[in-house]
Amino acid sequence: MIPIHNLFESHLTVADLPRSMSFYGDVLGLELAQVFSERKVAFYWIGPKRNSMLGIWEVGSSPQKIMLHVAFSVSLQDLLDAPARLKAANIIPRDFDGNATEEPVVLAWMPAASLYFHDPDGNLLEFLTMLPDAPRPELGVISWSSWKEAKQPVMPDTAAR
Repeated sequence: MIPIHNLFESHLTVADLPRSMSFYGDVLGLELAQVFSERKVAFYWIGPKRNSMLGIWEVGSSPQKIMLHVAFSVSLQDLLDAPARLKAANIIPRDFDGNATEEPVVLAWMPAASLYFHDPDGNLLEFLTMLPDAPRPELGVISWSSWKEAKQPVMPDTAAR
């Protein structure tokens, strides 16, 4: 079989293309690659041009909705800053269980730090940073602050000597 190196392109369905273009372009800051108005689709570059892209396709306002998921790789500092930046843009940052949060979570089996949020159509988006630490699957999914505490070396109790 052909070895796969990376994911080049992914697509999300949206109800209102201009509204979603505003969200992905103006709010998230993705660079517009091309709009095909007659097909009701817009493509955005993710990272360096010709590296990967996201397509958003208008499908209308049907009462039946499909919620899709896309994760965007970001730097650790940007991930740590993301809750405040999302809130400033009136977007609720969410944890792994979908609850509002003030900090990322860590998927300890990878390990990766991540933060979730929704686009205007309810698609689940994620900012994710792979961490250089050893996997700790026994920890499950924990808050960023709990992960930092779990990484602290245990100091011997000098009073017990």
